[in-house]
Amino acid sequence: MPKSYQVAVLVGSLRKKSFNRMLAHALSTLAPSTLSLHIVEIGALPFYNDDLEADAPSSWQEVRRRIAAADAVLCVTPEYNRSVPAVLKNAIDVLSRPFGAGALNGKPAAIVSASPGAMGGFGANHHLRQTLVALGVNVMASPEVYLGNVSALFDDEGALTHAGTTEFLQRFTFAFSAWIEMLSAH
Repeated sequence: MPKSYQVAVLVGSLRKKSFNRMLAHALSTLAPSTLSLHIVEIGALPFYNDDLEADAPSSWQEVRRRIAAADAVLCVTPEYNRSVPAVLKNAIDVLSRPFGAGALNGKPAAIVSASPGAMGGFGANHHLRQTLVALGVNVMASPEVYLGNVSALFDDEGALTHAGTTEFLQRFTFAFSAWIEMLSAH
């Protein structure tokens, strides 16, 4: 029987009805039984400040513990001003410490970006990818996910309704599961 992997999901939007949160929930239902996806809330994390490390805030400690315990990380993010939203960048900064031994170090990861615009968060996706790779995170290269015009993909209750997108995202989750399994075997 295949191993089951715990995946911590970081959502780069704070809005309760954000498309990216809806997308994170949709990915959870589309994922194979080998993946268990759980959103780790990052909105209340104090901004990273090295002066706080001596007595790290409890929210930093908790998010670090949850990410360290996960087998992999999935970032689901919008794009703000052609880059990563501040809330997600701050979480990455918190998780990157202590330098070289942060909770993200060596983890398998994947990035999904979505936007109401046509480019699907391409800039945020690549900025985040650049940051994660620099931190020693093993980011899956393919398939890449940039969902444009995301507002047309969900119904009023937040359910994914576009069949082609559903099929693509399901293939993505199976590829992510294989990525995690391959890296876990080493």
